Amino acid sequence: IRQGKGGGMKQTVKIKICGLRRAEDIAIVNAAQPDYIGFVFAKGRREVSEDTAAQLAALLDPQIRKVGVFVDAPQEQVIHLLQSGIIDLAQLHGTESEETVHLIREATGKPVIRTRILLPEEKKISDTEAEYLLLDSGKGSGRCLDWRSVAKLQGINKPYFLAGGLSPENVAEALKQLSGCLPYAVDVSSGVETDGCKDKIKVHKFIEQVRAWCSR
Repeated sequence: IRQGKGGGMKQTVKIKICGLRRAEDIAIVNAAQPDYIGFVFAKGRREVSEDTAAQLAALLDPQIRKVGVFVDAPQEQVIHLLQSGIIDLAQLHGTESEETVHLIREATGKPVIRTRILLPEEKKISDTEAEYLLLDSGKGSGRCLDWRSVAKLQGINKPYFLAGGLSPENVAEALKQLSGCLPYAVDVSSGVETDGCKDKIKVHKFIEQVRAWCSR
């Protein structure tokens, strides 16, 4: 939170660029300076191996925090990646139990992001021991969330990442509609890609849109 124009307090919304898998992607984010990046350790076209993630992490500006995205992975793998410093936070995107969240936090002392896939009729979300929530429309579906329904959700009692179909063209509108319960961070992957690869111009434009909205 910081002071905005006219003396009111404004929230700074952080930015996560997810699904990095190439050295070129790291060069883009090092220049653009988001707050977080994501390495996907789940099956799919953005999946990276532990070795690749370690190589990419070594190239990353140390001020940018590294999130590992997992879907029902063995907790030993998550703990190992956190303890080795390849990632700084774990994002659990599957059906992991609250016991798993607890064990990961206990073993590593590192923050956990707990994903909640929101259905259109969702009214309330269940609590979690994780430090952060992530609200999404599906597992990397790229489908837009209904932002007005997010604003009415009950049970958001901790900082949340907003995902689901965000792009440079719509992120400012999403923040405007959620101005009563702003996300802690916005999370984008396919919205800043061209032909399946991170696009330097789109990444910069997305970050510019968020920071311009926050500084109005």
